[in-house]
Amino acid sequence: MNQMIHNTQQEINMNLHNTSRAVGSRPEELVPSRYALKVGEIDVLVISDGVLPLPTAMLAHNAAPRVRAAWLDNMFLPPDAFDWALNAVLVRSGGKTILIDAGLGSDPDLHLPRAGQLIRRLDAAGIDLASVTDVVLTHMHMDHVGGLLVDGVKERLRPDLQIHVAAAEVKFWESPDFTQTNMPQGFPDALRAAAKRFTKEYHNHLRQFDEVHEVAPGVVVRRTGGHTPGHSVVRLTSGADALTFAGDAVFTVGFDHPDWHNGFEHDPEEAARVRVRLLRELAETGEMLVATHMPFPSVGRVAVDGDAFRFVPIFWDY
Repeated sequence: MNQMIHNTQQEINMNLHNTSRAVGSRPEELVPSRYALKVGEIDVLVISDGVLPLPTAMLAHNAAPRVRAAWLDNMFLPPDAFDWALNAVLVRSGGKTILIDAGLGSDPDLHLPRAGQLIRRLDAAGIDLASVTDVVLTHMHMDHVGGLLVDGVKERLRPDLQIHVAAAEVKFWESPDFTQTNMPQGFPDALRAAAKRFTKEYHNHLRQFDEVHEVAPGVVVRRTGGHTPGHSVVRLTSGADALTFAGDAVFTVGFDHPDWHNGFEHDPEEAARVRVRLLRELAETGEMLVATHMPFPSVGRVAVDGDAFRFVPIFWDY
């Protein structure tokens, strides 16, 4: 635990002064894929698991192709394939070290070699897996649980590790419904397999909650549903500061078009309602936002923009 405190403080100090030679970086790591900040007294480290190159239709399968293409062009993005960022967060509060989501891990059948970097990047940051006391899962899609399934990881985790996940999420993956999703071939089977394997390997570590659950002082997880029935967001509060990790409730396109349906949403209509409610809340509070698939480090704030919203990135501390 002391090592976690030491390394997190060093990360923060480096961000405040000079990130060109971050602590614990491997020589080949020109730009360390982690970003440290403070939320009051809570230490936060955003870590990139890599990127997922996916078809652009996944961003909005209910939008007309020409309208979607116009948005992509306006954002200077390619028309056919889009690199989705994949972020996780490490938090320290109240003597606990909490990992929020665990990245993709490894699934060679889906040809996603640029993701699955979380464990390596935790090592590069000097974070000992044995120091992690808790894991919070926003949901059980494979890009959120897969890092825990990498060979050798479970043996490095502490035996009293607690994994917090909504009970509705665990129930859903007993017999998941993909009828409203719009995913590339192979993904539904891979998602089922990862969730099944995760539940089998970690069932003794699961700490299920219904709606709202406090993991540590100022670290509260809340079920939203929508993306999956048990999808949850995590809110960090300390003093006057707050930050919400939104998981998959918010995607880049969701600010301009919160009504567009993402291909991975199991209940897209409810997911859109959740997205609008959450973005309105964040715009009202002015607190920081981090989301799984926003471009790294994805730290920013939300503002209302007519009938939609806009994302306002924070200025990085160097």
